[in-house]
Amino acid sequence: MTLTVRSLALAVALTGVAVPAAADPPAGPVFKDGLAQPVFSSNRDDWIREEIWVEAPVDSDGDGRHDRVHAEVTRLRETETAGLRSPVVYEASPYYAGGNPITNHDVDHELHEPRRPGKGRGGDVLDPAADERLRLAGGDTGAWLNGAPVISTRYEADWLPRGFAVVHAESLGSGKSDGCPTSGGRNETIGAKAVVDWLNGRARAFDAAGAEVKATWTTGKVGMIGTSYNGTLPNAVASTGVRGLEAIVPISAISSWYDYYRANGAVVAPGGYQGEDTDVLAEYVYTRADQGICRPVIDALAAAQDRVTGDYNAFWNERNYLNGVRNVHAAVLVAHGLNDWNVKTGQAAQWYQALKARGVPHKIYLHQGGHGGPPPLDVLNRWFTRYLWDHRNGVEQDPRALVQREDRTLVPYAEWPDPAAADTALRLVPGAGGAAGDLTRAGTRPGRPVTETFVDDATQTAQALADAAASPNRLVYRSAALTGAVRLSGAPRVSLRLSFGRPSANVTALLVDYDENGKAKIVTRGWTDPQNRGSLWRTEPIRPGTPYRLDFGMQPHDYVFAPGHRLGVVLLSSDRDYTIRPAPGRVLTLDTARSGVTLPLVGAADVPPPASH
Repeated sequence: MTLTVRSLALAVALTGVAVPAAADPPAGPVFKDGLAQPVFSSNRDDWIREEIWVEAPVDSDGDGRHDRVHAEVTRLRETETAGLRSPVVYEASPYYAGGNPITNHDVDHELHEPRRPGKGRGGDVLDPAADERLRLAGGDTGAWLNGAPVISTRYEADWLPRGFAVVHAESLGSGKSDGCPTSGGRNETIGAKAVVDWLNGRARAFDAAGAEVKATWTTGKVGMIGTSYNGTLPNAVASTGVRGLEAIVPISAISSWYDYYRANGAVVAPGGYQGEDTDVLAEYVYTRADQGICRPVIDALAAAQDRVTGDYNAFWNERNYLNGVRNVHAAVLVAHGLNDWNVKTGQAAQWYQALKARGVPHKIYLHQGGHGGPPPLDVLNRWFTRYLWDHRNGVEQDPRALVQREDRTLVPYAEWPDPAAADTALRLVPGAGGAAGDLTRAGTRPGRPVTETFVDDATQTAQALADAAASPNRLVYRSAALTGAVRLSGAPRVSLRLSFGRPSANVTALLVDYDENGKAKIVTRGWTDPQNRGSLWRTEPIRPGTPYRLDFGMQPHDYVFAPGHRLGVVLLSSDRDYTIRPAPGRVLTLDTARSGVTLPLVGAADVPPPASH
């Protein structure tokens, strides 16, 4: 027999038998050990999904109307039935709709020579079906749910059961958004920001039928998260100081687009994408239905980015979010792979340093992987619980840095770079007969110039040159075997006195770990254009034969050199995988007596002076 609720109640009254009450759904979030607990339904069928278009105060496609950002909201049913107000985890991306086939710029040409995409063997055609970019971005290219397409389901399973809502939005010019892609331009920032404004009642949104939609179900507290481009947009939006953005988690994210495609005046590619630039990337993500309206915008990118000189200019300054760091109030949890050569570690380090200097709540997670890699879920949960739910879990007292060491253990540090790291100046001592020279802590005043020469050859990789026992195409300097473990924490810097046989050249510096067998592992590297020795904004010709001072940094790192290994510095000209690749033959001359490297080291005492000096 089936009992109705009414007959069951009557039976209880007549018999006096207690019947367990059905568990009531939680009225609000539940916290334990400083973490939001997954107490709400994890069944997608129990969630509410809304498709909206948010109006942004910009007209980047020039059609006379404000651009609209396509977004999807996923929230708990309790926001309708039980008065729950949810904070929002928000990811914006240009990648949800996939990408277009693209052709990169040719890189096999002389320096300071204009070239167009696809005009040589350096212009690789990339098929988005085989391209790693989407996977490495940590997002998906759209999904299907109950037979209907959705932007993405990423983050929903982690955050909705903990009481959060999730919003995914397509960046301008991509998918169902209108406007134009501009590779980090101001319009993209405004578009992503408009969603935060809508969640706080300051912008309008509409459904597919044109009816206005309001976000009455949210607290207005927003946390942005994402990887690569998806992580760069949080940096951009935070730099506006928009109210309601309480936390961001930029993963493998850009803080200055100049430093993504350039380095100290040199045209330098992101690792794995030789010949890419802002116009190529914009073309890739330009997936809105109208494929004609943004052509003038992309053509303007190609002209303004200046691949000829590599100089910094107003175009790049617009895409430098460090300019707006004074506006940032959102708590920032930076995550980055120590071996990420796509979005290089300098992007995270300079952003993090600027946030520290401004007193913004901050934390950094560094892991041993490459591009991508979010913080552990409990670290993320602790961050969002504190700053989105405003639950006082003491996260402010936690160590600021969490570094995955070489054995994959997670080690907390008070701050990063490690305050215990001390700048250690090392001299370059030339070897005899072209052999490797010495790298030593012994300090002497420069005497007469002692010079060594090397010849540019972009057909050889940096790894091959670092491994070579002898080569005319690079200079190498090695320390004596380390007497103990030595840790690098921060950015190495080189100071070189160089002269050139021609009016232009690339200059590349590598920091290398040589094991007991002499095998080279490139730890980090840096690049410069000597024509930008005085200013990133201005190209100054170099006179062949005249020595110039070049001071520049390598990418920051956190790395432990094992006892018995040797520190190595390798100098070369063109870096095949990153720089423009001119024809071989340029001769560079180094004054070793007036050159050196400075390394931020913990345990510098274990770098002995070489026995031969």
